[in-house]
Amino acid sequence: MALSLARFTGSNFSYQHLPFERFLDDAAALGRESLELWGIAPQLHVPRMSDAEARAVRRAAESRGMAVRCLTPEQVMYPVNVASPEAWLRQESIAMFRRAAELAAELGAELLLLTPGRGFEDEPVADAWRRSADAIGEIAAHAATLGVTCVLEALQRVESNLVNDAAGLARMIGEVGAPNLGAVLDTVAMAAAGDTVDGYFDALGDRVRHVHLIDGRPTGHLAWGEGELPLADYLEALDRRGYAGHLTFELFGPGTYAFDPRPAVERCLAAVRAHLPGEAA
Repeated sequence: MALSLARFTGSNFSYQHLPFERFLDDAAALGRESLELWGIAPQLHVPRMSDAEARAVRRAAESRGMAVRCLTPEQVMYPVNVASPEAWLRQESIAMFRRAAELAAELGAELLLLTPGRGFEDEPVADAWRRSADAIGEIAAHAATLGVTCVLEALQRVESNLVNDAAGLARMIGEVGAPNLGAVLDTVAMAAAGDTVDGYFDALGDRVRHVHLIDGRPTGHLAWGEGELPLADYLEALDRRGYAGHLTFELFGPGTYAFDPRPAVERCLAAVRAHLPGEAA
């Protein structure tokens, strides 16, 4: 399946300071057919969201001709850590993701995005790794009963001391051994680790189920053209490797996108249109 503009989701990254309906209206106006929803307060705070509220979001998206593809609970800025040595934090984090899987099912989302957490910097990595693997396995097992696939994303070293590259991602997914656990390829985390698109597919193959396509220097979560990453080359490599999933612009930048998010999204979509065969206006 050749890459196409239709496989790029609309996402509410950078829309947290605007009404959620503004995001939905922008995504629909920009021709998006599928959505990745960031579970952030006040819009989609997982611990407070009811099943009925999730179904209302699904209906609001569907009324605009869109479907939810992926639910990504906030888990880096929030006190969420499935590998924490503090039992209360680890258990509350696992409970949050179990609840997120239930909400994903209500939203009609196929995917639930997870991250590996982190241990204390002065404890053996193996201890935190085991806590992370056990927690991910528990979350994935619960998600499986709901028909939801989990996708695990490697993080930058400043965010996690466990899974930072394609090799670590493949090892963790392999150890968990859940059939409904795949991988996210995030271009900023990939570049920060010195990985490549081909390296991800060599390590993970068709377990790569979701992509965050973002520019950076090499980090920063920037709109296309505002960083130094070769995004057009990444698209070519994804196409060459037969990637069949969706892609999302995870736009944060320096925080200024949140003042008016739509122009940054428009720049990204225009760049994709210019670089994909058959998409040029």
